[in-house]
Amino acid sequence: MAWVTGGGSGIGEAGAEALAADGWTVVVSGRRKDALDTVAAKIAKDGGAAEAIPLDVSVAADVQRTADQILTKHGRIDLLVNSAGVNVPKRSWNDLELEGWDKLVEINLNGVLYCMRAVLPAMRKQQDGCIINVSSWAGRHVSKMPGPAYTTTKHAVLALTHSFNMDECVNGLRACCLMPGEVATPILKLRPVVPSEEEQARMLQSEDLGRTIAFIASMPPRVCINEVLISPTHNRGFIQTL
Repeated sequence: MAWVTGGGSGIGEAGAEALAADGWTVVVSGRRKDALDTVAAKIAKDGGAAEAIPLDVSVAADVQRTADQILTKHGRIDLLVNSAGVNVPKRSWNDLELEGWDKLVEINLNGVLYCMRAVLPAMRKQQDGCIINVSSWAGRHVSKMPGPAYTTTKHAVLALTHSFNMDECVNGLRACCLMPGEVATPILKLRPVVPSEEEQARMLQSEDLGRTIAFIASMPPRVCINEVLISPTHNRGFIQTL
């Protein structure tokens, strides 16, 4: 049983589809019920098993309620993919707003923690479980383009992942911090300058990350892939100032 947050679009959607293709039963969560239903229906059409549960990961009580709902129905959660994440257009020190900062912390960081905490008792009881936290290239490398709030939260997700492994490896649990460079997903529309179609075609695509998520999840319980740093071959960060 796999639970994928941010499952209505982008990396989360691709991850859910790749996992379902590998035989996982998948629950997709996110804020937009229509998008989740579309993803679940597509997976079912392709022969997979999926269901949709709307959720705002920034609300701790709702996260716990969703985890409990999944456990009541399925009895276990073997995999959590934390893919819910956002950025804001006003992202430089010149125009940063506290409302935007708080939003990113609540979703990109607190939401990850809430979901990890919600599945932890069941995974400890199972003595088995895998968590994949979708961070970003910005979780490893500091640059101007993503902005201070996004960069800070994604760095924090990396630290959170490693701290989880330090404590929970004795319980048979493992977590991976997945740090992709530029990915052609809908979040690009929030950039102050939206990349061209030609530029987006050279970026990582959602299905590339879907395959990566499925690979991490397919490893035997004795294997912990602590982190994956992945980028487009044509890495604009190496070529020009974004």
